[in-house]
Amino acid sequence: MKAVAFENKHKMAVLSRPKPHLKSPTDALLRVTTAGICGSDLHMYDGRTTLKKDTVVGHEIIGHRRRDWRSGIQYKERGSCRSSFQYSLWILRELSSRRHACLPDDESRQSRRRLWLYRHGTLSRRSGGVCLGSSRGFQLPEAARDRRRRVGRFLLLSDVFPTGYHATELAGVGPGKTVAILGAGPVGLLAAHSALLKGASEVYVVDGVTERLKKAAEFGATPVDLREGDPAEQIFVLRAGRRAHKQSLRPGEEKARGVDCAIDAVGYQARSDENPSTENPTQTLENCIRVVNSTGHMGIIGVFLAPDPDARNEDSKKGIFRVPLADIFDKALTIGSGQAPVKRYNEYLRELIVSGRAKPGKIVSHHIQIEEVPEAYEKFDQRADGYVKVLIRFVADHVKSKSAGV
Repeated sequence: MKAVAFENKHKMAVLSRPKPHLKSPTDALLRVTTAGICGSDLHMYDGRTTLKKDTVVGHEIIGHRRRDWRSGIQYKERGSCRSSFQYSLWILRELSSRRHACLPDDESRQSRRRLWLYRHGTLSRRSGGVCLGSSRGFQLPEAARDRRRRVGRFLLLSDVFPTGYHATELAGVGPGKTVAILGAGPVGLLAAHSALLKGASEVYVVDGVTERLKKAAEFGATPVDLREGDPAEQIFVLRAGRRAHKQSLRPGEEKARGVDCAIDAVGYQARSDENPSTENPTQTLENCIRVVNSTGHMGIIGVFLAPDPDARNEDSKKGIFRVPLADIFDKALTIGSGQAPVKRYNEYLRELIVSGRAKPGKIVSHHIQIEEVPEAYEKFDQRADGYVKVLIRFVADHVKSKSAGV
């Protein structure tokens, strides 16, 4: 079968690989119909994290369950199964109790990072996507099967939709809250969608890519183009210009120019506001601290990793950054961070999609074939030609294929 593999920095390849076989009691076999290119892949694509040559990638997958170890039977291909980018290993109590990021104290940070399939493969050293037999996957309704528009929205349950939703949980978003989201990649856009689903009154989305800002507007958020100036100041001006908002303020409240909640959806590869051609890993964090009101909440969903061999200084290479802690303390901010516990939200978000209230598929910009993947990675990395979210299709609608995908 064909598979997408990491070759070296800024180069992906489509290779021929043997078809997978069941190897242990925790295995299940899926016929993958669609996979997604994730922004997390860009960390290794840009050489910022380590990955061995010819490692198969693809942690966002959806397909049909074919066989598992225990039964050994062939399943009829009815409905669809979606695999999370995280594990369902029963040996990790913290995962089964939904405390995915809290491994025992004697576990190293290296072990925690192994939960990220794009970086370390899996704990059992498999590559690509994983669906463990013990987890039974995640069942999707019949309507998800093989329809291009339908499958796209359900595929996003594997990573970016739960991650975007988790960002709003970290930032304390709720009914009536005002929210600023810095970064309009797939996660930032779905954080905006999630905030509006949760009843936020105002949602501002900051980015410098026109196509992404248009997507934010489609969800009902207010786009803020950082190319037009200081994003925090732009939000202050936009909020001050809302007449109904000004009329509802009590004396003294006009000083709270910012928002209740802010989300960093960029992470350690943030660009400097003053010189976008250079990195400033704390730029988005600093803007979040500035734009959020006193006693507000911040959510950090953008990735911060170490080691980072291409960081600009020795501290950054170790994941050590300078942040205005005095401002955080002075404003009495509450900060949440960490990887999303996908399984915590999957059932609820699935039902929102089924009911028609949630429409995460709006972020999908391109459907491609596997042969187009190397070029798609390049354009996605460059934010070029409207590449926002790319899905790889392995079978035509209603047509079965022998390809197992990535």
